[in-house]
Amino acid sequence: MPKASELKKGQIVQVNGQPHIVSQIDVKSPSSRSGTTLYKVRFNHVQTKQKVDQSLTGDDFLTPVDFQKRPVAFLYQDADGYTFMDNEDFAQFTLSAEQLEEQLPYLYESIEGLYGLLVEGNLVGVELPAVVEMPIEDTPPAIKGSSASARTKTARFATGLEIQIPEYLETGEVVRINTESGKFMSRA
Repeated sequence: MPKASELKKGQIVQVNGQPHIVSQIDVKSPSSRSGTTLYKVRFNHVQTKQKVDQSLTGDDFLTPVDFQKRPVAFLYQDADGYTFMDNEDFAQFTLSAEQLEEQLPYLYESIEGLYGLLVEGNLVGVELPAVVEMPIEDTPPAIKGSSASARTKTARFATGLEIQIPEYLETGEVVRINTESGKFMSRA
């Protein structure tokens, strides 16, 4: 049984006897010595997507839900949603934009390292790789001149994601982005 302090985004646990996926974790450390660290956790119900917010201490235990984590491939997007294929048995699943809310900016054709979270044979969520590589679709040109500080500029990607990148990068270059923090890491 996982403790609240061991929870990770995308993990599936039972809340009020129902399977919920962890969508957000906010850690609040107290300023006093004897205070307990609080974990404000947002859960989304696996089927209904209803949000549940709970405050937990690090020693609170949660009941895990039996689920499978299988490699999947992103196939396409249409009016019904986003379609994924299980890489092992080639079954196809469709998730809505609401179900993939936070992962959408990082989903693009031929993305590697996606895992599907299956509960009772149904795809309930997608786990992104830690790092994605994407080409810059649009960014302003660098301003010539020396500067003592590292300046950044906004870059836009085909998925609609916008992040801050170093000034020397140009449109068309492929960069590595941390999917957890949404920050630029390096050139690919």
